[in-house]
Amino acid sequence: MSIISPVTTAKLGLSAAILVTMSGLTGCNKADTPAKEVTTEEVATQSPAAANGETITPASTPEATDSQKVTIYSSRNEQLIKPLLDQFTTETGIPVELVTDKPGPLMARIEAEGANTPADMLLTVDAGNLWQAAQKGLLQPVTSEVLDTNVPAKYRDPAGLWSGLSLRARTIFYDPSKVEKTALSSYEDLADPKWKGKLCLRTSKKVYNQSLVASMIEHHGAEKTEEIIRGWVANLATDVFSDDTSLLEAIASGQCEVGIANSYYYGRIMEEKPDFPVKLFWANQGSTGTHVNISGAGVVANSDNPSGALKLMEWLSSDKAQGLYASADKEYPVKQGIDESELLRSWGDFKADDINVQKFGELQTQAIQLMDKAGYK
Repeated sequence: MSIISPVTTAKLGLSAAILVTMSGLTGCNKADTPAKEVTTEEVATQSPAAANGETITPASTPEATDSQKVTIYSSRNEQLIKPLLDQFTTETGIPVELVTDKPGPLMARIEAEGANTPADMLLTVDAGNLWQAAQKGLLQPVTSEVLDTNVPAKYRDPAGLWSGLSLRARTIFYDPSKVEKTALSSYEDLADPKWKGKLCLRTSKKVYNQSLVASMIEHHGAEKTEEIIRGWVANLATDVFSDDTSLLEAIASGQCEVGIANSYYYGRIMEEKPDFPVKLFWANQGSTGTHVNISGAGVVANSDNPSGALKLMEWLSSDKAQGLYASADKEYPVKQGIDESELLRSWGDFKADDINVQKFGELQTQAIQLMDKAGYK
């Protein structure tokens, strides 16, 4: 059973169609009418998580949504996510429209469009981005037994505003011709002077590193984390990189000997270059565990088709979709017990950090300020 909270007003489109473009605001003017509950169970459910006390009503039946398009605002790479969306349409008959951009512009667009937004779902990377969207009031709470079953609680918003759909491990990579695996241990150890002139890092401006530092603040406190970050900066071999792929290639070319990156970037390189001369090391196995983050989604607060959006989220947490995340995107399934791709299995099992990913959003501002104070550009 799946239950979704509609906005408190139903929306009626103007008779004239408005062309959707990436450069302008999109959608239809919508007049407010009292919300009508559509029930697939005998009784509608009230949820304290609903903003302003709105009634949480069960999702409409599949027949009511099968012909209605789900519009996704997505920061995911289109070529990576589209095969999953095409499979969803094939199985359900629900068409999907994909609008892509970076997370910040997408959230700004949803804010600017307000009640006129055509967006039904926000699909993005990193719990920090999803937390921001929730704080801005861009998402509505949902209750779903499917998501509750498929997605561990630590990868979901407690109020049901968003859910993780895949896992992304951020760990250590090294040049095996220069570094012995036994010399590696943790993110914290990379601040040791023995790595001076040998470390590569991606810019602190990227949310992936902000979330990693947020997790360190949660584990160690701000003072200790700042000390670690200062050690990282002191050990840099070169300027910070704009992306993880460039960082990994820098290790391969000898610019540095060790660095931190998301494992799926490495997986995509390895698929094209099996002899790529860089190795993966699972960080912090003797302590907190390797830092993991999510890609995930939430139902947009002013969605015209919240039931269809929730159905898509639930499908993306299914066994089939989770397997596709692993094989096509090189990300780890968020649902436990899913067979991973051969490439992911070749990296071996690892202990993941057990922190609730919501903390990445809660501590994001502090993490950004701390990195700036420590001189991490």
